[in-house]
Amino acid sequence: MRLIVVLSALALLAGCQTTPEDQQPSAAGVEERKPGAKPGVQAKPVERPQVGSVDATKPGAAGKSPAGALKDPSSPLSRRQIFFDYDKFEVKDEYRPVIEAHAKYLRDNANAKMLVQGNADERGSREYNVALGQRRSDNVKKMLVLLGAREAQVEAVSLGEEKPMCADHNEQCWAKNRRGDMLYGGEY
Repeated sequence: MRLIVVLSALALLAGCQTTPEDQQPSAAGVEERKPGAKPGVQAKPVERPQVGSVDATKPGAAGKSPAGALKDPSSPLSRRQIFFDYDKFEVKDEYRPVIEAHAKYLRDNANAKMLVQGNADERGSREYNVALGQRRSDNVKKMLVLLGAREAQVEAVSLGEEKPMCADHNEQCWAKNRRGDMLYGGEY
């Protein structure tokens, strides 16, 4: 019995033996990087788009209140419609200044509320047009929020094909119906 205990102790001690340094595997090389950097990729700063100033109290505005600029035809805030290409919900570059002006207005007027109504032309099923209108209104809302409006200030809804601007059945008319309408509190 003693022999078994002695042999077990020797086996246990043999398992704990360390390997000489010349036989140990070499350590992995250390590479210095900046936090978040990936090998071979050069980081570039993200540039924020410049948002033009909107002076809602300038002479010629429809009143001295900030809301006066919403009705002033010379103000970009008087433009309230974003038109989309067929079967698309991406905002075209030509409408970005309009969205930037409205985002600045919402950012500067914390009590202002906006409803974005997404619309579609009559082509496609009713369900498809409601979904497309929602994607259009959601996309406009997302841009407004990314440019400084608060999430709670903007509501996005879809009207699908239910509120056409034009009732004819041709491309010119359908193009008028593929839109997002931006309405402020009191206008809806």
